[in-house]
Amino acid sequence: MLFGLLFSALCAPAAEPPGAALLGVDLHGQPIHALAGPGEHLVVLIFAASDCPISNRYIPVIANLNQEFGPRGVHFWWVFPNPEDTAPIVARHDQDYAIHESVLLDTHQTLVRESHATITPESALFRVTAAGMRELYHGRIDDRYLAIGQERPQPQHRELEAAIAAALAGKPVAPPTGPPVGCAIVPLQP
Repeated sequence: MLFGLLFSALCAPAAEPPGAALLGVDLHGQPIHALAGPGEHLVVLIFAASDCPISNRYIPVIANLNQEFGPRGVHFWWVFPNPEDTAPIVARHDQDYAIHESVLLDTHQTLVRESHATITPESALFRVTAAGMRELYHGRIDDRYLAIGQERPQPQHRELEAAIAAALAGKPVAPPTGPPVGCAIVPLQP
């Protein structure tokens, strides 16, 4: 129930009513209350850390997915949940790695909790509905990494890509066939 209520704010119009759920902030400190805009049917969250080499290796993969699926109503967000990823650090990271997708700082780890993310990189796919947003997929981007330090030259299964394609086609989305591999998300201190 809480999940549905929180994510009902995700696809709300740009002018937010007072008290709308705060989902994060942009790199200028401005609050983000909605993740989907007009004409966007799916939202993809990519949890990342500026200092995670595995996360950084996926930047071109996500750029390619954005190029392929963005024009079809899919909005991609890089979500930086770790406290040490401040706006200046993430802005420099985005410049160094030429990130052009939307970026937010999950300063209260709201999206981490709602998506049950624990690793960077980890992805979550949501369908935008009139009632809010419904999670369709949560897990790894692909199976390139078997473990830390153990990597295939190319993935055998591109699970996030398959999930997006299935969602756009109105088909069931398959769950990931294995866990994400990467860097742990640093929990906020109480």
